[in-house]
Amino acid sequence: MILEEKVKQAAEALDAHAVEMVKWHFSPETGCKFWLEWADKQDWNPLEEIKSFSDISNKFPNFQDEWLRDLPNDVWAPKAYAGRPFNIFETGGTTGMPKQRIGWDDYKIDYTAFSKTLSDEHFPKDHYWMMVGPTGPRRLRLAIEHLANERGCSCYFVDLDPRWVKRLIASKQFDQARAYMDHAIDQALTILKHRSVSALFTTPKLLEAMAERKDLVKAGIKGVFCGGTTMDKQYTRFLCEEVCEGGKIGFVPTYGNTLMGLARHRPFGPENDYSITYHAPQPRAVLRVVNADTNTPVAYNDWGRVELTTLTKEFFMPRFLERDEAIRREPWEEAPWDGVAEVRPFGAMQKTIVEGVY
Repeated sequence: MILEEKVKQAAEALDAHAVEMVKWHFSPETGCKFWLEWADKQDWNPLEEIKSFSDISNKFPNFQDEWLRDLPNDVWAPKAYAGRPFNIFETGGTTGMPKQRIGWDDYKIDYTAFSKTLSDEHFPKDHYWMMVGPTGPRRLRLAIEHLANERGCSCYFVDLDPRWVKRLIASKQFDQARAYMDHAIDQALTILKHRSVSALFTTPKLLEAMAERKDLVKAGIKGVFCGGTTMDKQYTRFLCEEVCEGGKIGFVPTYGNTLMGLARHRPFGPENDYSITYHAPQPRAVLRVVNADTNTPVAYNDWGRVELTTLTKEFFMPRFLERDEAIRREPWEEAPWDGVAEVRPFGAMQKTIVEGVY
């Protein structure tokens, strides 16, 4: 099937899914308190007027992150899930109240789908993984463990508090930030010394720090997931060629968060100067690259702000402006919808952004 036909089919599937999710969240029998009360205050009816994904983009305002900070969590629980205790996941929160999202099975669905994109060569089944990164209230901990379990593996964990690291860096306590990172690396290297581990999930900076102190190939690492902080082309090339020794370790960059799920990357390397493009797990989540002022999509290969729409039975979040910017890329054969490339913090070229190690 040619790409053009795949793009058309994917768009049709997204339209049908978008209509189904709006009906779910705005029907009194299944919807949540927030969206039902929100609809009552509007002069239009989502149940009648949303007939495609573009209608969501045209009719809904930008989702406000304050709603996830200030409102009680139960306003987001669909009536169809009544009586089922939910997980509470946090995102952000370096200062002030973090955003919170509730959930039940979305993270399992998201990461089960992602497992199918992994190779058995670099992420062998029936073995052991290790995650070096933020656990605590974040969805990531459960998600990574589920992904490992999905592949018949068990997972070791080394915890990291990115909020503390960012606070140390923001206050210029660089020696303390480095000491904290060394503390995390020490724990990871202890596990690698005494336990057999073949797959590693961590952040780019922690991966680099581990590789400075340990030959990861000799340690038995076959595959690495990396995400959380910016990876420009130069840094990506360094990680692939030096840290992962030119392909001896499979390198899988990831882009995702508690609100979206996990985007997959398309092939990259010397042929495209190590530019990473990610594609959202559509139709459950949709990424657009938009003009920050008009909220309309930018042209292909232009920079813009990343806009996320999440469309699952557990969570409906239209047109949320992420704190990221990216280049809009054309659809790909294996994910025939728009991609986002070279993701970095929004406004990174105009101001200094504190990312820490995550």
